[in-house]
Amino acid sequence: MAPELSSNWKKLQAQIKAEKPANPATPKRKAGDIGLDEQVSGRKKQGHALKQEPAQQPAKPTFDSKSKSKEGRRPQMGNAQSSKIDPVHPKHGVSPSLALWASENDISPEQLTEAYGLGLQSNSLLTETPARPNEGLATGLELGKYLAIDCEMVGIGDGGHDHALARVSVVDFHGRQVYDSYVRPQERVVDWRTHVSGVSPRHMAKARTFEEVQSQIAELLKGRILVGHDVKHDLRVLQLDHPSKQIRDTAKFSGFRKYGNGPKPALRVLARELLGLEIQTGQHSSIEDARVAMLLFRKHKPAFDVEHANRYPDQTKLKPKPKGKNAKRR
Repeated sequence: MAPELSSNWKKLQAQIKAEKPANPATPKRKAGDIGLDEQVSGRKKQGHALKQEPAQQPAKPTFDSKSKSKEGRRPQMGNAQSSKIDPVHPKHGVSPSLALWASENDISPEQLTEAYGLGLQSNSLLTETPARPNEGLATGLELGKYLAIDCEMVGIGDGGHDHALARVSVVDFHGRQVYDSYVRPQERVVDWRTHVSGVSPRHMAKARTFEEVQSQIAELLKGRILVGHDVKHDLRVLQLDHPSKQIRDTAKFSGFRKYGNGPKPALRVLARELLGLEIQTGQHSSIEDARVAMLLFRKHKPAFDVEHANRYPDQTKLKPKPKGKNAKRR
């Protein structure tokens, strides 16, 4: 049985229907012709009639001469190109009146994005905004219910085989940077793993304490759905817990298993095979890895949702409490 829609979602669908033009013959502009932010804020030029424009052809991607694929070459991370996986073609944009109505009825930008299928025509959320290392908590962002996380670790203990947190990054549903900080390890660092982690002793001069970072991350994750790749390792070095029902792990998603040589696929393999991107070719970037995890989740969100619903069914519906004389006493 399909889950019952929330009252807000029903209101959203009713409002969408009300927003549809009465005359179907009137030309419509495609959402791809106007950016989502521009549609929501209603920033239109006045005094000029809108003209229907032909669909824009995607820009030809640039390629790295050393990376190759079945088509010949792979684009490096940082090139914006259309994805071949699960293309979404929005039918129309979000009108300013609908955006205002949604805001007044506690309907998030994420729900509007999902309702209209916007924002997945390219990998642009990975490259639109450069990372701002060690910024801490970003200001001016209204967070929704989805956040993606990634951590960089250094080696501690005998032989440097144990892990300690050295950097943590968080992005939102749209790939925007929410949090980034270097972290001073609580124990003596034996191996900085700079060639992989990108962290070196010089970053510790302005790094935050573990307690401060842990507290801020815990507050961010409270009540939200956490996206990431092999999230248990990130939570372990943060010394935090998060409900399993509120985690979407790209390393555990059954639809990605075929890309792994072992029990789980590597994030760089998923990025290459599903997004056409080469990442982690040198020092890792926790911002980049968090954005890739979120993009993988968003592009396959319907399948993630179905698998999650099957994994965590509503027990109250499957096992109703007995009533009457046959009810067992407890």
